[in-house]
Amino acid sequence: MAILSLSFLVTSLIGFRLTNIVLRFFYRITAVWLGFVNYAFFSAVACWVSYLALRLISGGRTERRYFALGFLGLAAAVTAYGVINAAVTRVQRITVKLPNLPASWRGRTAVLMSDLHLGNFRGPRFARRMAKMANRLNPDVVFIAGDLYDGTPGDLTRLAGPLSELKPALGSFFVEGNHEEFSNSTKYLKAVAAAGVRVLVNELIVVDGLQILGVTYRDATHGEHFRKVLRNTGFDRSLPGILLEHAPDRIEVSAQEGISLQLSGHTHYGQFWPWTLAAARMYGKYVYGLQRIGDMQIYTSCGAGTWGPPLRVGNHPEIVVIRFE
Repeated sequence: MAILSLSFLVTSLIGFRLTNIVLRFFYRITAVWLGFVNYAFFSAVACWVSYLALRLISGGRTERRYFALGFLGLAAAVTAYGVINAAVTRVQRITVKLPNLPASWRGRTAVLMSDLHLGNFRGPRFARRMAKMANRLNPDVVFIAGDLYDGTPGDLTRLAGPLSELKPALGSFFVEGNHEEFSNSTKYLKAVAAAGVRVLVNELIVVDGLQILGVTYRDATHGEHFRKVLRNTGFDRSLPGILLEHAPDRIEVSAQEGISLQLSGHTHYGQFWPWTLAAARMYGKYVYGLQRIGDMQIYTSCGAGTWGPPLRVGNHPEIVVIRFE
């Protein structure tokens, strides 16, 4: 038990330095184990509270082993549900109305993907499934809002290779997240670009009359620096613009600078209970979904993949279809 308690930490530390089939095997086992430990702890607390309460009610005639087995089974069942739920990606559909949107964009659709976390747990097969899923939705443009990679070493070109199957008419665009910045992000960005996806590094492009900006995670962390980066892109606040920024950290700056729509990920919506509560506490209503701040709309996706324990409890993995009106 002592070894198991440290197993995920050990495999994670090793996984940030090397990768092979044996490491990936043990990483996956220990990641699931950590998720089970989370629920085993809370079920143990609930077990003792319930047991002591019933002993008081029954006068001490309650058998302890039935509670232990019952709550242990509950922890295992919730963990199994979380693993299965995390493996089934759903399609979330939203509609946004942007002021002064070019007529050519009305009725068009975009697919938003974030937080695939390709690496020791999810690999090219998962990336190919997401690409096929996106293609079936027939979007005009694809946005990838960071953390495509988990930040671990590996064959980065092979991991991102399935993205070359994306065929939106107006192209695919990517902005780096914090996991691409665990080390030198250049190697990750080169692999994404090699797959035919346009990488936006603190820059703006105009696609059929609509401004699309991408700001890296590190350059959006501090408010005034983020503001300076946005202004240096040449963004015209009198015209509509979509900002790709991995985390919904400085959204008040985006709104003040005249962004029409920000697309983010990062939060995972807490991924599984009780960390869903912590994420909601940290990001408030912007932890997930379509929200508004001032004149700007923001959509925060809970992501398609997972980090650490491959569980989803209290939310589900998604890719998002955005219809512009």
